[in-house]
Amino acid sequence: MKYDVILAGVGGQGVLSVAAIIALGAMKDGLLVRQSEVHGMAQRGGAVQAHLRLSDRTIVSDLIGKASADMILSMEPIESLRYLEYLKAEGVLVTSSDPVKNISSYPDLEGIYAKIRALPTACLIDAGELAGQAGYARSTNMVMVGAASAYLPLKENSLLAAIEELFSRKGEKIVEVNQQAFKLGRDSLRTASV
Repeated sequence: MKYDVILAGVGGQGVLSVAAIIALGAMKDGLLVRQSEVHGMAQRGGAVQAHLRLSDRTIVSDLIGKASADMILSMEPIESLRYLEYLKAEGVLVTSSDPVKNISSYPDLEGIYAKIRALPTACLIDAGELAGQAGYARSTNMVMVGAASAYLPLKENSLLAAIEELFSRKGEKIVEVNQQAFKLGRDSLRTASV
């Protein structure tokens, strides 16, 4: 088994936390993990991208080749489109529908959504709304991990345990709201735009 994920977003959206949760969940399931450097973190609001590889056998490279990613997991809709050349034909794109309009020439949002919806398997998640329902606006990244978890070859309980482990130093309340955000993200696929 091998599963490759391209993580995308902008600085400040918690892409590193997403990578850490998925990697830790995979290790709890006995899988090997390789992650590339996260690129673009030099500035809040700048593009961020990382490669995350999960496997039950040796992983030779940290990098995912073009047209071979099983998933693009994006915290921002336009960033999800930036890496489409890496997605394999039967791959899935899971993205937040919430834009970060950090440039004056941000493209038409409906046009971006149309391109996403035109893909064979794509999910637009209202991560901001769901994070608010969880009680913590900054938990949008855990909403997105929850949404992605429906496709990841990982046990739900392993990911929930990873959230607890990663956030426990911040207190029980932060663990609870992040786990709730995860669950809302996972449940959202029933109503997501596909």
